Amino acid sequence: MTIFTRLAIILLFYCVLPASAQDRVLPLEKIKLPPGFSISLWAEVPNARGLALGKNGTVFAGSMAAGKVYAITESTGSRQVKVIASGLNLPMGVAFRDGSLYISSVDRILRLDNIEQTIAQPAKPVVVIDTLPNEKHHAGRFIAFGPDGLLYISVGAPCNSCEPDPAVYAQISRIKADGTGYEVYSQGIRNSLGFDWHPDTKELWFTDTGHDWLGDNIPPDELNHAPRKGMHFGFPYCHSGDILDIKYGAKRSCSKLTAPVAKLDAHSVPMGMRFYTGKMFPPEYHNQIIVAENGSWNRREKIGYRLKLIQIKNNKPVKQEIFADGWLQEEKSWGKPADILVMQDGAILVSDDHSGSIYRISYQKP
Repeated sequence: MTIFTRLAIILLFYCVLPASAQDRVLPLEKIKLPPGFSISLWAEVPNARGLALGKNGTVFAGSMAAGKVYAITESTGSRQVKVIASGLNLPMGVAFRDGSLYISSVDRILRLDNIEQTIAQPAKPVVVIDTLPNEKHHAGRFIAFGPDGLLYISVGAPCNSCEPDPAVYAQISRIKADGTGYEVYSQGIRNSLGFDWHPDTKELWFTDTGHDWLGDNIPPDELNHAPRKGMHFGFPYCHSGDILDIKYGAKRSCSKLTAPVAKLDAHSVPMGMRFYTGKMFPPEYHNQIIVAENGSWNRREKIGYRLKLIQIKNNKPVKQEIFADGWLQEEKSWGKPADILVMQDGAILVSDDHSGSIYRISYQKP
């Protein structure tokens, strides 16, 4: 066998490797973090989106285009990634409660019971509810259990801009764990892709992505605070608290709608957000918000592709700063943060739906 033949075989072998194998070497050295923090590749999960943590430490990851749900476990010093459900319709959101994994799938919520004991041979998911809208626009649904034991579900608007039925769309709704008791919690939400509850007040906070095609810098994306049921956050009448919509703005005054508590960069696409409740990071991070900005797709100069820290004082945001940056290099992105998960040891995991990765960010005092 000549050297040229050998090179051809090596090249052919590399070209047919799955994308996850080719992506193992990522430019993590380009990620800028505050002193003492470090980032590493924790697992490879195609198109990873929503993250959830099981009682026994299993990490569950939803996906979008892949149509699969994954379980990541560790034993004898090695980490295994296993598909536990497949063939699903945009299973972005995952939530764990009482031994069961809940999965969003456009028009339905599914459940895998006793999942941490059956990862090797999981049963077929059972349907919890199947009456959610089936439109594909903004159909990736974030889900999470609140302190009240109810499952909260994002139901985005079926459009970029329209006036949809408020009882069905542009909302965060909630149900009991058995699928009964559906009710709308908050309205006027164009598309929330992440929410969490303040560890002390137990009040809901959520991200929302703004109207497209109004300009590179308007309207701002949003961080919102919903301490009670029944609040309306503006869509489609008022954007970011003070910008009347050119088509629907005459119908509702901005002053009668709830403004965001923090304006984020327009088209930065904030997705997952979590209050940092671990003990590993320095005290100034405790009970503060970390937001995953997935990155712009329709802006002349790209923005986002980073993690942002939002500091809270007296239940109000007082400062925004970039926490992790570097997935965007010279207008080209190699990664897109999607969700955040605080681990038992205080490190955080960050899903990346572009490179098919889950990163671990940890801290050690310099």
